[in-house]
Formats: sequence, C-alpha cells, structure tokens
Amino acid sequence: MPDYRPARHRRKKEGTMRKAMRATAFAAMAAIAVTILGLAQGARAQGDKGEVTLIAPGGARAAVEQLIPGFEKKTGYKVKATFGSGGGTHKQVVNGDAFDVPIVQPPYQDVLDSGNVVKASEKLLASVAVGVAVRQGAPKPDISSPEAVKKMFAAAKSISYPDAKGGAAAGVTVEEMLKKLGIADELQSKIKCAQGGAGAMQMVAKGDVEIGMTFLSEMEEPGIDVVGPLPRSVATPTSLVGFVSAHAKDPAAAKALLEYLTSPEAAAAYKAQHMQAGR
Repeated sequence: MPDYRPARHRRKKEGTMRKAMRATAFAAMAAIAVTILGLAQGARAQGDKGEVTLIAPGGARAAVEQLIPGFEKKTGYKVKATFGSGGGTHKQVVNGDAFDVPIVQPPYQDVLDSGNVVKASEKLLASVAVGVAVRQGAPKPDISSPEAVKKMFAAAKSISYPDAKGGAAAGVTVEEMLKKLGIADELQSKIKCAQGGAGAMQMVAKGDVEIGMTFLSEMEEPGIDVVGPLPRSVATPTSLVGFVSAHAKDPAAAKALLEYLTSPEAAAAYKAQHMQAGR
C-alpha cells in the first residue's frame, strides 16, 4: 500500500530500518567470530596438551630422539629431552631435580630409596652393549671370545673409551671388563679416555687411537667401522630403565610417554640403534 505520509516520516522509518539491519548484521558477525575463536582454541587445546620432560643417559639418545616425533603426533604432548652421562643422570634423579620421566641404568637402589620416582612405574626399556670400532678401512680384530679380546688389546697401540670418572656408563663397563680380564694395569699407557662416546669415536675417526669402545647406540661418527659388540662373557649389556617421577607435573602424560617407550614402535627404534628391547 502506498505510503502517503510526509517525506520526513518515510525518511525516519527508512533510517530506523537501516539501523536495525546493521545491528542484526553486527550481531551475526560477532557470533561467527566467537564460534571461530572457540573452534581454534579447542583445536589448540587438543593439539598441544603441554610439555613432558625427560632425562636420560647418552646411550639412550639416538633411540629416544627417533621416537619423540611419533609420540608427539600421537598424543599432542611435546617432549623436552635432556641427555647426559649415566652417572650424571643418576645423580639428578637422586637429588630430586625437576623432570617427569627419568631413564637410569643399574644399579639404582638409591634411586628407589630417594622417593623421587614412583616405584610401581618401573619399566625395563632396552639394553645396549659396548662395542668395538676401528678407523674406516682398518683391519677388524677378532673379538669373538675373551682370549681374542685380550689379544686385541695386547696388539693395539692405543685405545679410547668414555671417561668413567665423568660418570660415563660405557666407560665403567670397559674398566670393569679390563679388571675382569686381568689386564687393566698393563694397558694404562695405551688408554686415552674421551668425553663421552662421541668423543671416543671422533678419536678413532681421526686416527688418534686404533681401538675405540662405547655403547653401540653411540657409534654414529663418520669415518669409523663398527667391529661388533663385546662378548657377554666379558661385558654385560647395560639396561635402560624408565620411571614416572614422583614430582611429575602431569603424571598421566609421564605415564603415556613411558608406555610409548615400551611400545612396538619403540622396539623397532631400539633395534635400529643396535639395542635390544626389554632386556
């Protein structure tokens, strides 16, 4: 029906309608923005659940670093891993340093007695043997028996392994082996201890020493040839044992990481790094 009212009335009505339309549009846009923001925050909450901290000896490094991306993708947690010597890591746990998941090596009764780990959470992750390496292209010695190992040491002009005084578990294993074989004293002039397994392998690669020893999982230096693991009869493989910390910020997250470190995915990673899962 035609509107015969004066023009000023029509203009007033039209202005009121435009204001109403603008208000409706603004309200709709605000609602859409709130919805999008909520979805984004929900996605972030699902995709990033927080951080899990882990400390471990250097012998576990290669395998753990290989496993972290898969765990993060599967669970949404981020992992902050710190690696050090076996003795250093052990001391951190006993002292109660802040972390969620510690990996230690035997003996660890003092770790259990410290109250800083949940005893019931104990899980044997893997074991790793000490191996022998030579410079790339050099003749590989026979290490198939205790007598063969003794002959290798007698023939070698120089030997390197991680410094046991710095807490290196591989170094402790080597020194115990030398005592067991009864040749520790006679080899002292040939030994050049290194800072960690990587340091020992660098000395081999450069030709500074003939024989290098550390955990097989640490033998990644270019320029070396791995001879193989020392016989169990002279050097027992070292176990890697994980716990949930008694001070974990998020015990559920710590438990999830520890379970992942004993999963089939973890077993494959351990095998790839010359370790044996679960023993």
